[in-house]
Amino acid sequence: MKKTSQLKPVTVGLCILLTFSLGVIQGCGFQLRGNYLLSPQLQNIHLSSVDKHGELSRLVKQHLIINKINLTPKLADQVPELRILKDTLDRRTLSLFNNGQVAEYELLYSANYQLILPNAEIRNYTIELNRDYQDDPNLALAKSRELTLMLSEMRREAANKILRNLASLRL
Repeated sequence: MKKTSQLKPVTVGLCILLTFSLGVIQGCGFQLRGNYLLSPQLQNIHLSSVDKHGELSRLVKQHLIINKINLTPKLADQVPELRILKDTLDRRTLSLFNNGQVAEYELLYSANYQLILPNAEIRNYTIELNRDYQDDPNLALAKSRELTLMLSEMRREAANKILRNLASLRL
């Protein structure tokens, strides 16, 4: 007698459920973060910055290259320009130790940039991020390193937000 292999009903049901789930996820436009679909008008762009060698400019450039955006070396007439104006870090005191030294700060990071489209008005944007930072004068070196890492993280998040904003524009 021949033995035929048959799939169990549970396995078939699981395959159908998995296929249906993937179809729904794909149908709703879900994409993993880090891949941004920019409009066709932004596939060629000129990136300029007040601080050309700054970390935020470097991160934005890196994101544009990863997303296969053609960066033009020189500004041309019909090429949009993304201009990173400035980024600043301010801090505000949140709490004090008994001896009057600052115990906790709120770090306020802001980045200003412009999108200049051919034959259109200049669009100005500002990104603002904030983080709480606990200071300890007894651990000054470690806290200095923590502050540097936190600022780098905030710049990475700002670069991500710039790309998300560009991806959300309908031109």
